[in-house]
Amino acid sequence: MTYLEALILAIIEGITEFLPVSSTGHMVIASTFMGISNNTLTKNFEIVIQLGAILSVVVLYWRKFFTAFRFYLKLAFAFLPAAVVGFVLEDYIDYLLANVWVVIASLFLGGIVLIFADRWFKHAEGMEEQEISWFQAFKIGCFQCIAMIPGVSRAAATIIGGMVVGLNRRTAAEFSFFLAVPTMLGASAKKMMGSYKTIQHPDIVILLLGSFIAFVVAMFAIKAFIGFLKQHGFKWFGYYRIVVGVALAIVAFMMKMDM
Repeated sequence: MTYLEALILAIIEGITEFLPVSSTGHMVIASTFMGISNNTLTKNFEIVIQLGAILSVVVLYWRKFFTAFRFYLKLAFAFLPAAVVGFVLEDYIDYLLANVWVVIASLFLGGIVLIFADRWFKHAEGMEEQEISWFQAFKIGCFQCIAMIPGVSRAAATIIGGMVVGLNRRTAAEFSFFLAVPTMLGASAKKMMGSYKTIQHPDIVILLLGSFIAFVVAMFAIKAFIGFLKQHGFKWFGYYRIVVGVALAIVAFMMKMDM
């Protein structure tokens, strides 16, 4: 992996991690086009830079993270379904990650859902910020399990889940950001336990650089996303997902024809 490739992947992670467009799908697409998807360093890099993106949430919402113990318990409760499902279906999830057509289908179908999401949850637009209940937190955690299918988007699943249980856009989006912290920490830690020995000393610099870039980009992406969501809703993210899905399908089909 070159520094340019690392820069591209880190920027993609920072932009897409908290947006409803599937960071995993975009990382798979980018690494495949650059011809480094099967590189061991690439796999470690994609895990480590998520930690930089996580840190952006903690920094932006530090008051929430350092002043409310009850808030941690709700996050843990919401994280529980994904922890159980991820442990049980780990091998199957890894199998799906290797299938580009799963990513394509998820991007396309998820795009359709987002196009109609504003209409389905129009009643929530004028709602004030709410206190999330234990039951709401758990149900959002159940929605997060859907995002284990590559291309679905953890952000999309949890934000839509939040609105399904009665939250407004902003509250649902912010809880999605918060829930990303234990979810991504847990997933990254588990993956690194099996791969940290493959990290070479020269790789450390590129991993740290990528994490820093993902952190900075994610900070701006989160702020921009909240403002955009308030003004325009989800439909443009839906259109974007469909365009990316169709483009990826065309490329994948052409590559298959050339083989």
